Amino acid sequence: MEKFKMSFPLESEYFTTVRLTTGGLCALADFDVDTTEDFKVCVTESLLILKRNGFTNAELSFTIGEMLNCEIVGLEKTGEVQDGFEDEISYALLHALLGKVDFEKDENGRVVAVAFGA
Repeated sequence: MEKFKMSFPLESEYFTTVRLTTGGLCALADFDVDTTEDFKVCVTESLLILKRNGFTNAELSFTIGEMLNCEIVGLEKTGEVQDGFEDEISYALLHALLGKVDFEKDENGRVVAVAFGA
C-alpha cells in the first residue's frame, strides 16, 4: 500500500495541478478513462465544498492499494462561508459518481473533511 499526501491553498489556480496529480494516481490504480474523470471531478467538488465552508487551505491524502482512497481535509478555517445550493449539487454529484462518500462535519454542521474511494 502506497500513500501520497499534499497540502495547498484552496485557490482555483492550484486545482489544475491537483487534477493532474489525481489523474496520475488513477493511472497507477489502473482506472479506465471514465473512472479517472469521475474521480477527478469528485476531488474537485470536494475541494469546492471545503472552500465554500470557509477553509483557505486543504490537505489531500491518497492511499493506493486494492482501491484508490482519497481523504481531503480543510485547514485554516479563516475564509468566508458561502451559503447556497452549490454544496447540495456537489453532494449529489459525489454520491452519483461514487456511491459512498463520508462527510465529516463540525459542531455547526459545516463540512471539514471528505473521504471516498473507488
